[in-house]
Amino acid sequence: MDNLAHSLLGLVVAKAGLDKFSPGATAVCVLAANAPDIDFVYAISGDRWTLLHHHRGVSHSIAGTLVLGIALPVLFCLIEFAVARSRDRPRRFRFRGLLLASLIACATHPLLDWTNNYGVRPFLPWSGKWFYGDFVFVVDPLVWVILGGAAYLLAANSKLQISLWGLLAAAVTSLMIYVAWTSRALEHPTLVLVGWIVAIILIAWAHRLRAGKTMGRPIALAALLLLCFYWGTLSVLHSQALKSGATQAAKLAGEHQETLLRMAAMPTLASPAHWRFVAETDQAVYRFEVYLDSSAGRSAELVRYSKFTQPENAVRAAALKDRRTQAFMEFARFPVEQLSGDCATQTFVQFADLRYTEPGKTRGSFSLEVPIECPEVDDPSDGR
Repeated sequence: MDNLAHSLLGLVVAKAGLDKFSPGATAVCVLAANAPDIDFVYAISGDRWTLLHHHRGVSHSIAGTLVLGIALPVLFCLIEFAVARSRDRPRRFRFRGLLLASLIACATHPLLDWTNNYGVRPFLPWSGKWFYGDFVFVVDPLVWVILGGAAYLLAANSKLQISLWGLLAAAVTSLMIYVAWTSRALEHPTLVLVGWIVAIILIAWAHRLRAGKTMGRPIALAALLLLCFYWGTLSVLHSQALKSGATQAAKLAGEHQETLLRMAAMPTLASPAHWRFVAETDQAVYRFEVYLDSSAGRSAELVRYSKFTQPENAVRAAALKDRRTQAFMEFARFPVEQLSGDCATQTFVQFADLRYTEPGKTRGSFSLEVPIECPEVDDPSDGR
């Protein structure tokens, strides 16, 4: 998930009671909720394949989360000890309280990341197996509303804080308007924008009525329960999409006399009735759209990529020696490949993860084109 969602969840769990464990617990919770994304430090290398290799790696695992959850309160207490000693004042932080708050908040990060189709590898460094929830889109405005509304009611107590929250709301609203006008990612942009603005108005009205001061911690607990209810609803819809898509995938496999190997139904942005379905058979990988609402008659937008034949597998094997391909294949869940280029000089193997995109030079971050020298490609005209 995005770091705004992680930060808001960290703040809400703090306001739900973790901030009582020790002074400074709120700051620790927000930082701990984002701590596993420390793997973004590899972006300094300027190489996206190095970043892809390490992102959602060991820092998102059970072991990494424990280390980060312990390291953060240790760092806080060491800094406070040094400051308190230099100023000759008593220490205020309680290590045990900070430790418990940090571990809980840090654990929310891989949990939140597991819910989407990017996945996590919880058993690193011993196992690199990916696990996917597949029921929450990687960026979800409703998650922002649920967590952000509760956090604002409980944490906006001064004019400065209210102003900062207002700037955040304005920035996110501007981003949503931009996406709605310039992208096709939102299926119902007007409905989403109207719902967002209405939610902002209602939250501001509740704050004006001093709901945060009147109700206190129950608001945070209610937000967490509402988030769980929302996730439960999406899980039910995911099961329906998986069942519907499996029927279509079985039909496609039967038409081509193929054996169905695995499949996944994945959410789309702010559209609980629209799911992207990917299925792999022994001969190909398919992707199509699944609609759970009354508009099921819309085009399924089917794409099919055949797996390489035996001669083409030699080319694929050569491409797999490239470190970029190795990093990509380590991440890819439904990899597909195709050949392109002029074999008179050079051919290319194009890779893509069909969860997100298709093969091609301009298909986005989750695709790769690897040049292979032509002698590696078998020419069917030479009689071999």
